Amino acid sequence: MKIDIICSSEDHPVNTWLMAWARERESEHELTLLRRKDQLTSGDILFMVSCTEIIPKDARDLYGQCVVLHASDLPRGRGWSPHIWSIVEGATTITVSAINAEDQIDSGAVWKKKNFEVARHELYDEINISLFKTEISLLDHVIDMVERGESPQPQSSEEVSYYPRRTPADSELDPNVSIAEQFDKIRVCDPDRYPAYFRIQGHVYTVHLKKVQSDE
Repeated sequence: MKIDIICSSEDHPVNTWLMAWARERESEHELTLLRRKDQLTSGDILFMVSCTEIIPKDARDLYGQCVVLHASDLPRGRGWSPHIWSIVEGATTITVSAINAEDQIDSGAVWKKKNFEVARHELYDEINISLFKTEISLLDHVIDMVERGESPQPQSSEEVSYYPRRTPADSELDPNVSIAEQFDKIRVCDPDRYPAYFRIQGHVYTVHLKKVQSDE
């Protein structure tokens, strides 16, 4: 099959996983990693993984299937950065949904859902490993379903909820509140691209959290 993957940012950490997956599958499929919607041509499947552009219907129609990976248990948690919001809210189980791309955001029929666990001590990079492993497994699952002629199932119309787009302000800490109370907010922040930060004494300071070996 001819399969295109669109991931908007070259700096996104999922790229390493996508490129490794493409190398492993290159004998089975024609795989291309793209960055922008104007690079889309045609194919059997278009996967949208951390794609920040809206792909219009005329572009989606160039493909047999156009599939989005979204890290929430849809229809709950539509919108942006759902697994980050969920962990900040205290979630320890994250669902990733593979769905059809539609004009209405995150409303498409569901191909498959898979869960992964998030331990209370895990940091951004550790969470990413579990997330990306789950996403890669969903790519394979959707391909298998398409090859078998299977179809996705419509989402429920009940319990629909939305998360807003995260901004730098969502990574700001309160220096007068304990680390323990803000630990979930700190640990989900990308230390390179979107670090946690706080303001004090007229200056702004970033926080970079690193897990080290215990002396105990």
